[in-house]
Amino acid sequence: MKELEKYPISAWLPTSVKEVEALGWDQPDVILFSGDAYVDHPSFGAAVIGRIMERESLRVAIVPQPNWQDDLRDFKKLGKPRLFFAISAGCMDSMVNHYTANKRRRSNDAYTPGDRAGARPDYATIVYSNILKSIYPDIPVVIGGIEASLRRLTHYDYWSGELKPGILIDSKADLLVYGMGEKTIIELIRQLKEGKPFAAITAIPQTAFITDISAAYTTDDDWEELELNSHEDCLKDRINYARNFRHIEEESNKMVARKLTQTIENKRIVVNPSWPLLTTSELDSFYSLPFTRLPHPRYRNKGTIPAYEMIRHSVNSHRGCFGGCAFCTISAHQGKFISSRSEESILAEIKQVTQMADFKGYISDVGGPSANMYQMKGNNLDICKLCRRPSCIFPAVCNNLNTDHRPMTALYRKVAAMPGVKKAFIGSGIRYDLIFNRTEDEKINAGNQKYLEEVILNHVSGRLKVAPEHTSDKVLKIMRKPSFGLFFKLKRFFDSVNAANGLKQQLIPYFISSHPGSSTVEMAELAAETKDLDFKLEQIQDFTPTPMTLATVIYYSGYHPYTLEKINTAKTPAQKLAQRKFFFWYQKEYRNELIAELKKINRPDLEKKLFGKR
Repeated sequence: MKELEKYPISAWLPTSVKEVEALGWDQPDVILFSGDAYVDHPSFGAAVIGRIMERESLRVAIVPQPNWQDDLRDFKKLGKPRLFFAISAGCMDSMVNHYTANKRRRSNDAYTPGDRAGARPDYATIVYSNILKSIYPDIPVVIGGIEASLRRLTHYDYWSGELKPGILIDSKADLLVYGMGEKTIIELIRQLKEGKPFAAITAIPQTAFITDISAAYTTDDDWEELELNSHEDCLKDRINYARNFRHIEEESNKMVARKLTQTIENKRIVVNPSWPLLTTSELDSFYSLPFTRLPHPRYRNKGTIPAYEMIRHSVNSHRGCFGGCAFCTISAHQGKFISSRSEESILAEIKQVTQMADFKGYISDVGGPSANMYQMKGNNLDICKLCRRPSCIFPAVCNNLNTDHRPMTALYRKVAAMPGVKKAFIGSGIRYDLIFNRTEDEKINAGNQKYLEEVILNHVSGRLKVAPEHTSDKVLKIMRKPSFGLFFKLKRFFDSVNAANGLKQQLIPYFISSHPGSSTVEMAELAAETKDLDFKLEQIQDFTPTPMTLATVIYYSGYHPYTLEKINTAKTPAQKLAQRKFFFWYQKEYRNELIAELKKINRPDLEKKLFGKR
């Protein structure tokens, strides 16, 4: 890669003894172990945390994808850090990374050079931490990243089929950083620099730790405490686990949250509340760190890293998502409130992208977890401080939410006008329920539709991907998604914009099978409705239960945590396959099986819609 030639090896954080010695270090302050390849880009969490610590004047080394199956030389080569070891399983939970929804082992890994599988262990956080604790029992271990974050309390692990305790128990780590960890790491470093013993650091927001059940510890006097059902009580009764989730989700989504505690045997897990919402200047400062935006030179000639190839020319505009979808972990990790970067910061990063040697004029994405939430927040933040809703837009868009899309339209136009930019795509998902929500301000209403028109005309590559997820209102209610009727409105708008401008673009809907509440009846109806719309579905997924989502709690417990209503879910491979087949009703090999299934559920009307008269 020509771009590598612009930088000396010292432009990256060191990954080997040779690189550490070249910097003249006698010892790193922190050694960070990551389940991903080391890509020095702001979309890779290990790189961000490493650069944050570097900015705080620490000597930081990274050991990417260490070998855990040999003599453990990768865990020993850099010796002991002065302060602590840091661990992240990577940008994905290692089990999601390794297995399909049917628990089949994947043959690839997008975060590894050459898309090669097998470069990290199952339950990577636990494996790495236990190895380090066995070799260096006196050095503190800090775990973070999405795997640790979403497993911070009792959680259902789909791959083992077990209810597992908070990951601090099995990992034996000293501290867990949940969510986006920049501010937490900065505060941890500040306290360590002041000489505070690591074991005494127990009052930093967005951390979790273990203490003996009767032991005292320092806390913030302003934090109220909520004790959850113990791990043992969750094992005894699944309703206790479901009830816990409601509290965890509500506290995760509050501006002023309570500290959570949970006992397991003679131990107590303490989860401190999250930080106040990041300011624009704070977020801008993280993106201004000296990223090379490139994989480390150690991967030269070892194949591309697919996850990097996908995002190398993309720019993140904001964090957080207030959608609250039942199957999604974003709000549990990033929070439901939006933190937005300034236009100046975004445009400065795009300028940097345009100067990359391999840039051909196309920005692959300007967005966030949901593209069209940039700069959105409550009109009256005092109302937001009292809010316990997991979603700002379900079951209806909150009247206090500012849904003005005009700042995004203005940003997109400035990006498109930049020298060197031929086209800027919006690759992140778009919440069309936000766009079509009617407010009392007609200028906002008109601006929102103008935003959608701008996206359709100038920011898609012939295909606009959206996620209605299902067609059944019953299932959509459990998913916390709008009625499928709104998708028809989107399609009419999309088709009219294309017709008026002589374009032949496609609308590509995304659907999920086997979600809690969905049965073969709902899937058969989905097949019939999408056939009527002339869709042959390609963007589809079988529901995968992942830690700390509403849908996973329903899947395991059988109850909705907010209503304690019983909800059925497809669980066996046969049940899941029976639902998935309806996505492919048009394939001849499934025809007889689907007809037999429709006869079983006594739906001749759907048989006629899908297959006509035999």
